[in-house]
Amino acid sequence: MSSPSFPSPIGALRDEFLGGPGYLAACTVGLPPRPTRDALIADAESSAAGRVDVPAYTAAAERSRALFAQLVGVDPARVAIGSQTSPFAALIAAALPDGAEVLVPEGDFSSLLLPFAHSTRRLRVRAVPLAALADAVRPDTALVAFSLVQSATGDVADLPAITEAARRHGARTLCDGAQAVGWLPVSADAVDALVCHAYKWLCAPRGVAFLAVSEDFAREIPPLFAGWYAGADPWTSCYGHDLPLATDATRLDISPAWQAFLGAEQSLALFAASDPAAIHAHDTGLARHCRELLSLPEPAIASAIVSAPDPDGDGLARLVQAGITASGRAGRVRLGFHVFNDLEDVDRAVRALRG
Repeated sequence: MSSPSFPSPIGALRDEFLGGPGYLAACTVGLPPRPTRDALIADAESSAAGRVDVPAYTAAAERSRALFAQLVGVDPARVAIGSQTSPFAALIAAALPDGAEVLVPEGDFSSLLLPFAHSTRRLRVRAVPLAALADAVRPDTALVAFSLVQSATGDVADLPAITEAARRHGARTLCDGAQAVGWLPVSADAVDALVCHAYKWLCAPRGVAFLAVSEDFAREIPPLFAGWYAGADPWTSCYGHDLPLATDATRLDISPAWQAFLGAEQSLALFAASDPAAIHAHDTGLARHCRELLSLPEPAIASAIVSAPDPDGDGLARLVQAGITASGRAGRVRLGFHVFNDLEDVDRAVRALRG
C-alpha cells in the first residue's frame, strides 16, 4: 500500500493545530485549532476587563448554525442549536406515539439511547447488532435511532440500507453524527433528523450541538425546552408566556452557551472551508495503514477509528507510557486519526501496541 498523502487542503488545515503529534483521541475530544483558542482567550480577557459583548455572542451562534448547515448540506432554517445530544434525542422521543417501537443498535452511545429508554411515552426500545439494523426494521417500527459511526468500535453504519428500509416501513430515522461529521462527508437530507455534538471531530468547544431536521418532521416535534432563544424574535421574547415561537426548526433551539459558540464558529469555519473528500481520504488512509501494520481486519466501510480488543487495558497502558493520548472503550483500545495526525503517529502507536 502506498503511504497516505496529505493534499494541500489538509496541509493548510493541519497547520492550524498545535498539539496534534501523539494525540489520537479525536473520537473522545477534538483539539481546538489556533483561531478557536485565540477567540476564547480574547473573549476571556475582554470579559474580565468588563467588556462583555452579548451581540457578538449571538452573532457567533447564528454563524455557527449557518456553518454547520453548510457542512451537512441543508438550509440554516432547518438547524436547531443546543448544548448536548441527549436533550435533542429527548425531543425526538417526545414526538413519538405512546408505546411506539424504537429500533437501535446494540451498544450504541447512551446519550442517544437513554432518552428513549426512559421516555414518559413508554417507548419500546429494541436493540439489534448494527449489521442487522436495516433487516430488523418492521412495520410497527416508528423510529430507527443510530450513530452513523459507533463510538466504541468505529464501525460505520450502512446508511443507504438503513434509510431505505425505514422508508419502506414508514419509520422515521434519527442519526447521531458526533463520531462522523468532521471526517466523514454527511448529508442531513439522508435522514429525518441528524443530531451532532461538535466537540469531537469538528474540534469545537464542548457545549455546542446541532439538530438538523426535515421540515415535515420538525412540525411534529414539541418545543419542550423552548426559552427566549426559541422565539420568533429572541430579543423580544425575554418576558411573558404569550409569545410566538419561530416557525422553522429554530423553535427547537436551546439557549446557546455563548462562549462555546464563540469558539465553535472558528472551528466550523475551518472545516467548512476545507475539502471533505480530502479529509476523509487523509483520516481513513492513516487508519487503514495502522490496521495493516497491526494485522487488524479492514472494516466493511472505511473508518477513521481503529479499535482492537484490549480487555485488560494493557494496550492502552502501553500507549500512555509511550506518550500517546488514546482511549479505551467497552474493553477495546481506540485510536482516532484526524487532520492533525500523520504517519509518525501511526508508527508510534504501532510500536507501542506491539510492546
